[in-house]
Amino acid sequence: MHTQLFPTIYIPHGGGPCFFMEWTRGPADTWDRMKHWLQNLHKSLPRQPEAIVIFSAHWEEDLIKINAQPHPPLYFDYYGFPPHTYELTYPAPGSPELAKQIQSLLASADIESELDPHHGYDHGTFVPLKVMFPDADIPVVQVSLQRQLNPAFHVQVGAALQVLREQNIFILGSGMSFHNMEILRHGQDIDNHSTLFDNWLTDACTAEPIERNKQLTNWSSAPSAKQSHPREEHLLPLMVIAGSAGKDVGKRIFKDNVMGADVSAYQFG
Repeated sequence: MHTQLFPTIYIPHGGGPCFFMEWTRGPADTWDRMKHWLQNLHKSLPRQPEAIVIFSAHWEEDLIKINAQPHPPLYFDYYGFPPHTYELTYPAPGSPELAKQIQSLLASADIESELDPHHGYDHGTFVPLKVMFPDADIPVVQVSLQRQLNPAFHVQVGAALQVLREQNIFILGSGMSFHNMEILRHGQDIDNHSTLFDNWLTDACTAEPIERNKQLTNWSSAPSAKQSHPREEHLLPLMVIAGSAGKDVGKRIFKDNVMGADVSAYQFG
């Protein structure tokens, strides 16, 4: 047991396998800054985590599901990328024991969930973790989002799991703080939607916890909210992280402009 709570972080996971290929849809260095930041993020952590619990934008279920597979396979759930990106490996073990603990914590908060003994790691999990922890020696348990994408519910999910931070477990949200693919494909945010939303999101994440959770729950009324997230699955992992933050105030720890859009990462604790 550690007296210092392990921090909880929301990261951008990039586009597909972008960190492991020559990027041809824009400048060759489009994803270099984000990759370098992810590679060095472990240096800011207080110690190596005992395990990682990750919520990716790319797994949704009718009720929360928890990966209980001891040796999760990879899901190459991206399309049209070079052949070698479908041969990437990330043999990090799962943890059925931690999965059961997560289910128990959720049940204590009256949140229904199911163990999934078959699910693997999608690209929102294995792509950033392969950059962050390339040795693949830390157990990873991926937890799904709930398909209704209710922000208040996902804050509650995070709150139910915050005790894991006392056990040296790294709770990680993996998404993108801006995710309008039409704007990203054009490589230019003419109306500055990403900047307007990013400024609001940073103010919300750095507010006092009660106000933070209130603002994040009502994110859809923020400036340029729906232009930044036509569908909010890439923002919802942040709601989980904010819930797991408890009374810890947030800070922005990374900002980049990729494919014409502002993208940020946030840490609590």
